[in-house]
Amino acid sequence: MAADPFDALRLALMEEILPVGIAVVDRARRGGPRQVVEAFTATDDPLAQLRQEGDAAAKAVRESLDQVQPGLGNPVLKVEVRDVPFESSSDLSGPQATTSTGPEERRALQAALTRISGRLEQLERRLGA
Repeated sequence: MAADPFDALRLALMEEILPVGIAVVDRARRGGPRQVVEAFTATDDPLAQLRQEGDAAAKAVRESLDQVQPGLGNPVLKVEVRDVPFESSSDLSGPQATTSTGPEERRALQAALTRISGRLEQLERRLGA
């Protein structure tokens, strides 16, 4: 979870309480108080049932909150980005990449990168005009 207690509370509200609340409101709107009470008496785990019922609507609410401010509805995950030296990059390739790249693959890659660079320059010229 989050280190900040307020952020942890907000995340708990968004992930746990929001779906249940939406499901309760939806049940009350559709069938009145009787259907809300039925949710708590019909199953062994009423909160899980309500959470499941309101999950789709809660997801839509969280996504709309993210439109207002990224990270407001769904938590922002912190990542660590670091540069990996060329020598150790083969260690990260995994067991499937056991063959080394040949000279024809390197030439094809270089040609593709040159083509991309040329297209980016064209785009920059057009945007600048």
